[in-house]
Order: sequence, then structure tokens, then C-alpha cells
Amino acid sequence: MTTQEQTTTLDEALSITDIAKTLGAELSLSEGQVARTIGLLDEGNTIPFIARYRKEVTGSLDEVQIQAIADKTAALRALHERKMDVHRLIDTQGKLTPELAAVIAAATTLQEVEDLYLPYRPKRKTRASVAREKGLAPLADLILQQLEATGDVEAILEEHAHPFLDAEKDVATSLEAYAGACDIVAEVISEDANVRGSVRTTFFKHSTISAKPVDPEKLAEKDPNGVYQLYYEFDETITKLVPHRILALNRAEREDVLRVSATLPYEQAQAKITHHYPVKTTSPFAHHLSDAMEDGYKRLLAPSMEREVRVELTRQAEEHAINIFATNLRNLLLQPPLRGKKVLGVDPGFRTGCKLTVVDETGKYIVSDTMYLYQSEKANQLLRQLLTKYNIGVIAIGNGTASRETEQLVAGLIRDLEQESEKKGEIGYVIVNEAGASVYSASEAAREEFPTLDATQRGTISIARRLQDPLAELVKIDPKAVGVGLYQHDVDQKELAAMLDRVVVSCVNFAGVEVNSASAALLKHVSGINTRVANAIVKYREQNGPFKTREELHKVSGLGPATFVQAAGFLKIANGAEPLDNTFIHPESYAATRALLQLLPTGNGQSARPSERIAQFRQLIKLQNSLGRSNRNRAANGDGEQAAWADFAKKIGVGLPTLNDILENLEKPGLDPRDALPAPILRHDVLKMEDLQTGMLLQGTVRNVVPFGAFVDIGVKQDGLVHVSEMADRFVKDPLSLVSVGQVVQVRVLKVDMQRGRVQLSMRGVQQ
Repeated sequence: MTTQEQTTTLDEALSITDIAKTLGAELSLSEGQVARTIGLLDEGNTIPFIARYRKEVTGSLDEVQIQAIADKTAALRALHERKMDVHRLIDTQGKLTPELAAVIAAATTLQEVEDLYLPYRPKRKTRASVAREKGLAPLADLILQQLEATGDVEAILEEHAHPFLDAEKDVATSLEAYAGACDIVAEVISEDANVRGSVRTTFFKHSTISAKPVDPEKLAEKDPNGVYQLYYEFDETITKLVPHRILALNRAEREDVLRVSATLPYEQAQAKITHHYPVKTTSPFAHHLSDAMEDGYKRLLAPSMEREVRVELTRQAEEHAINIFATNLRNLLLQPPLRGKKVLGVDPGFRTGCKLTVVDETGKYIVSDTMYLYQSEKANQLLRQLLTKYNIGVIAIGNGTASRETEQLVAGLIRDLEQESEKKGEIGYVIVNEAGASVYSASEAAREEFPTLDATQRGTISIARRLQDPLAELVKIDPKAVGVGLYQHDVDQKELAAMLDRVVVSCVNFAGVEVNSASAALLKHVSGINTRVANAIVKYREQNGPFKTREELHKVSGLGPATFVQAAGFLKIANGAEPLDNTFIHPESYAATRALLQLLPTGNGQSARPSERIAQFRQLIKLQNSLGRSNRNRAANGDGEQAAWADFAKKIGVGLPTLNDILENLEKPGLDPRDALPAPILRHDVLKMEDLQTGMLLQGTVRNVVPFGAFVDIGVKQDGLVHVSEMADRFVKDPLSLVSVGQVVQVRVLKVDMQRGRVQLSMRGVQQ
């Protein structure tokens, strides 16, 4: 086979069929599912669109599965491109053999490809390259071949070295000749792909991560608070190292507090190397090979493996931290909206006062004011006036400075109002995480929305709105600023941003968007819509009034047919001309939906709502099924209702998954999936740390989930920590498997540290 034929074979090897075969086995999916999904992605369809509206094509794959296919397809294509590059680069050197080409084509990881390319990669000057320039490569080959001979070893070595002696090349003695040859041998062994693969496996199983202070005498200066005290004398096997410790060690190293290393003694790697380069005791070159092998490991291979291990550990730790952040962010964004209530937002403060803002049920700004905590009587009076005048149902208090002092004032007022009216529960308050509110208040988007208000007023509006619709408000700020991550500043910022953007897009499309009230910041995350089109939608709405139908979106500048297909199902219109526009039913399925409605019974001869007609039809089918078939026949023929709906799907020209989605939306028009989640806890009285007692049972809201546990807001100044060991009456490896941000949990107080302001909580033995 010629080199050109090899190149062509490699180039043609990566088809969608081949990718589907690989990923089908890896992801436990059918090859057809994977291939069709890749086809949809390659056509430019978004993941939310594919997951919701192309279920028949994908076999009802969810977003996580489709994202995995997209990521792994991109990785396989990147691997193939790198194979092509390496293939070409070695070929241009005239060193590509059919065997090497075949090995490159068969490589399954980027690391394997890089190992194969390493001996051919252009290098800066090395000890081996200097030795090669002196003509010592043939002598190195003799060492590697381990030729056997009998007689005087010293004489044999002198005899083989003699042809390479050249004073002009600084090779005056046999010792110098063998030193240079051993440098070449050391590099050859350290760059051998098979050796690197074997040693890498051992390194990743048995190496030790160690840390020591860079300068023990300056620890008090470099780490005044003892943040890294745990790691001053640190040694741990790589397999036992948990992700958050890796990130902590990396940070300490960047701050020049600690020196971190990954080591594996030569004795533990020696057997792996000699397996590929056996030392023959009968060869006069035996000790040269042994010495070169050890030198190559210690000087070249071990440092390279250490870098790889550190990079891979960091990658895994960052991926873990990013995934935790993403999961927390998703749970935060999908907190259920607090509908139908006017909200008084409070941004607490001592010196500058507490900023107050009232927003109506839709989040529209009404009025703002300021109260001062040191003027308690006036503050109380102002709050009372606002609550009464605007019929406020909920108070949202930011969790920043003076939060708990403000809470005490609010709780006292609520208590007084309840006693005066003899009605309880009419007004409640919630402590709202205000992380990022200041970021939003100073943003261009905030200035455009409220050009006449100052930054503090805009921030207070954000606090109030976060309670009414967390998703709509939090998408306006950088996801990294929402305060539900760990070590977010220590991870790859590009990877973090990409993952968080995915989460925001997924959440926005999961919940759907009311096109007539959504901000441009929310609209730009809808499937198929970018910032320019989002701004165009808002501009059209301002100039022409509310959209009456989804079809009217075609008139928006820049929103073409392809964008409409991707976005239309996620853009809802309440109280529009077309009732179906307030559902997740895609316009492409409107005809099928109307055909379905024609087939459904009208209900006692009179017109009835679709949800009622569907319910009646379900009951009718179940009754017919129970009366008309025996249990044995039902088992043989499948569920009767499922068969009936499958027949309906065939009649109206859609697949059963699409029909099920149509039915769900007809039964629950205007559905917002977030409404199925528990509403936020409305508090009516304040709790101080002094009130806490060991054993006390409390209800709280999970604020953040981290690898070692969860922080829970129990209504006191400081969130309490439920350590992972206290989360259940069994071993818990991953806190996210039990709790999520926003979840309401029952906890027991374990310990209260008043001096350090810390509360330890437990969920063990507590009924949830």
C-alpha cells in the first residue's frame, strides 16, 4: 500500500456509521439512534429542540444523552484530525512505514497518537541530539540490541567504541562514547510509545502526591490564616486523592505556599520498562542499558509522567467541580416561581440604609424607598405603610450585610400585624441569595431596563424578582456570580463558561418563555435565537405591541424559517389568538393536534375542554380493555390504552412520543414544569443562633451542595453544614445524590460554635 493510499484510507475511515458503531457500544445505545442523532446535530439543530421535538428520530433520547453524543462525536472527530496531522507530519520526514501508519490509524486516544509522534517531533537541542551529531547512534543501537559475546568485557567494549572516537567531536575516550550513546538510549526508551503506555498505567495507579511548604520560615507570611495547614506535610496515593483537595493543592502552589509533586520510585516502574527492553546478563552492554534505562526514567520519563498526572488530575477535579456547579445552577434556576403576589424587595445595609423596592405580580417596578435600621421606629412605620398601601404578600430580604438585623425588624412587624388582624400567614418573608445582584445592577441590560434608577434600586428590584421568577432574573447575570459553586475561580474558565451556558439554555427551554414579557437576556437563550434576534424580538414588541400568534414571529427581522423551527415551540403566547400557542406543542404539529381533537369524544354530546375529553377517552379505553379482554389476552396483546393511542397516532400522522407530548400539553395548557417543585419556605418569625440547641429539629433550604456536604439555610445568620457523613444512615459518596439546591429538608442541630459562627447539622435519623 502506498503512503497516499494509507492517507486516503485513514481519511475515509471516520464516517457517521463508524462513529455510531463506537458510541453505540460506549453509551449502550443502538447504532441507528446515534447515527440519526449525529445527523440532526450536523444539520444545525439544537439539543433542546432535538430532545423535545425529534423523539421519533432519536428514539426519545434525553438532553443528557444527546449532549454525550455531541461531545463524544466532537472528540472522535478531533482525534481523527490529529491522526491525519501526525500521519502527514511523519510522512513529510520520509519516515512513515506501513506498520506505523496502521498503528496510528488504530490509536483510540489522543495520548496514544502523541506518544507515537513523540520520537518524530522536532525538538530543541538535547543530550541525545548532541550525541547523534557526534555519530554515536550506531553505538546506541548496539546497546539496545544487547549483543551477546564471551571474553574480556572491557576489551569488547573498547573494540566497539574505537570506531566512534574522534577528538574533533569531543569523543576522545570510550567512556565519552558510551556516555553519549547512553544518552541516546535513554531518550529512545523514554519516547517509546509502548514503554510510555505501560509506565503511565503504573504511574496513574501507584504514584504519590506530596506537598511541602516552599519556605517553612515564611509560612506565617504566605498563609497567615492557615488555610493550607492540612497540606503542610501531605502525602497521599493518587487513587485516594479527592477532587477538591487537588484544586486546593493547585491553588496553594500558585500562591507559592506549597511545592507539590507526583512521584513513583524507579523500582516500581523498572519491570514495565525491562519488559520492552530486556537486559541480557550475557551481553557486555548490559550495564550500559540498565544505567541508560534508569537515567531515562528519572531524567526524562518520570518528569513527563508527573506533568501528565498533574494535568489529568486537574482536568478530572475541574470537571467534577464544574459538574457540581452546573447541577447546583440548574436546581437554582429551576426553583418554582412565586406567582400572583406583589413583593417588597429589601437590600439590607447599615451605613447607607436598607433599599426598599415594590414590584407588582408581574415584576413591574412600582416604587422605591430607604429605611435605616438605627431609626427602628421610622423604619417600622415605613415598612407598615408600604405593606398596607400596596397589599404586599411577600418580603424578599437579601442575604448580605445587615440581613439578619433586617430580618428581626421584618419578623417583629409581621408579628404585630398578625396580632392586630388576628390573621396569620398573610405576609411572609424569604431570605434571598443576592449573589450577583450588584453585577446585574451595574450592567448595560439593567441600565437599559431602568434608565432613571440608580444601581442600588436596580439591585433591589433584582432581589424581589428572584423570588417571583428565579430563572427570568438570574439569566441576566454571569452564571459564575450566582454563588452556588466551589473553586469556580480555580477551574478552566472557558470550560466553566461553556458548561454553565449549556445549563442556562437547557433550563430556559425546559421552562419555556412567554414571548410578550421576556427580556432580551432571557430570549437569547431560547433554542436557535442569538442576542441579535432576541433584541429584534423585543424591538418588534415595543413597536407593534404584543405578539398575537407564533406565526407573527416570522415578521421579526433576522428570524428566518430555520430559526423559527428551532425556537417556536419554546416561545409561548398567553391569551393569544391561537390557544395552542400557549403550549409546548410545536406549530408543525398543530394540524395533527386538530385532527386528534376531531377524533376525541365531545363529552355527553356537548363541547368540552380538551383535557376533559382526553380524560373521558382514557376512562372509556380502560373500561373497554377491562371488559373485553382476559388477563392472558391483555398480556399477549399489550396494554389496550397504549395500543389505542398508537392507533390514534397513526391516524393523525405522528409518532407515539409526539402524540404523548400533545396529550400532556392539552391536559395541562400553559404548563410550567417548575410548578411541580415545592415552593420556597415563607418565614414569619426570626431565629437567632442563641436559640439553637443540640438535638433541635428544624426545616431548612439547601443553599449550596459541595463535595463534602451541603449548606442549609435554617433561618439563622449562618448557613449550617450537613457533612456528607451526616446526610443519611448509610454511606453517601455523592451529596448530589441526596440533596439539591433549593430543596427543603429536615435537619437536626449537632453542634453550635458561637465563637466561629458555625452550625453543624445532621439528616441522619431524621424523617424527610
